Amino acid sequence: MKLSQDQIEQFDRDGYLFFPALFSPEEVAPLVEEVPRLYAQQRPENIREKDSDSVRTNFAAHMYSAPFARLARHPRMIEPVRQLLDDDVYMHQFKINGKMAFDGDVWQWHQDYGTWLNDDQMPTPRAMNIAIFLDEVNEFNGPLIFIPGSHKMGALEAGHDTRTTSYPLWTISNDNIRHLVSHGGGLVAPKGPAGSLLMFHSCLVHASTSNLSPWNRVSVYLSLCAVQNHIRRFKRPGYIAHRDFTPITPLPDDCLVNPYPVDLPWKDGTPPAEQQGLQQAA
Repeated sequence: MKLSQDQIEQFDRDGYLFFPALFSPEEVAPLVEEVPRLYAQQRPENIREKDSDSVRTNFAAHMYSAPFARLARHPRMIEPVRQLLDDDVYMHQFKINGKMAFDGDVWQWHQDYGTWLNDDQMPTPRAMNIAIFLDEVNEFNGPLIFIPGSHKMGALEAGHDTRTTSYPLWTISNDNIRHLVSHGGGLVAPKGPAGSLLMFHSCLVHASTSNLSPWNRVSVYLSLCAVQNHIRRFKRPGYIAHRDFTPITPLPDDCLVNPYPVDLPWKDGTPPAEQQGLQQAA
């Protein structure tokens, strides 16, 4: 999948692209079926909500789940990101965010690059997020909210919020959000059926509200980084910020409906070295 010149210009202007129903129901089905099995496991990769047992985020499923290992190598995501970054890419982070019905908590206003810079020493914002909806996303179940064009501001000042939710985040102040919204950015919340795809810049300011609806809003997030822009600090566990900078080789386009062989190095458990931060730099 290659982006057109119009799409490249739109991404440069807004900081995101939205592709409704890019994946068919047949392609999404094996991913949806796999999520409950992953969420039920007592693995360190499952981060649960602060006040419930619902999974907030599952990390690194591509290392031990065949359907998600194939998704991590899908050309519809890898090729356009390589096109925009003009480099081979590696998987900096892979997560399945479970904004579950009634229990899904907020994600505060932030830039993903803020965390990658402060925690991982990623040199520049030459990284990209891809989100794939595994459920329909509507106005009621906590859609992502973007401030279009905010990626052009670069890395903004952020504070480390370790109290609001179960997952620490480098967040942006309310005053800065007011300024960004009132000076032309506005707010958008892309919505669509399962199988839709969002591509957004690592500096795009975004958030999501809690899910008070009776409908889950589970999404997969691939954070792809230019190989030459790999992280320099291994402060966080390896299942959160990966330390393998090998370029991703895409599988064929039908990889979600055909069982191409994939390596699952963590299928028997998370390696002890990946469960903790390391002292040395890359």
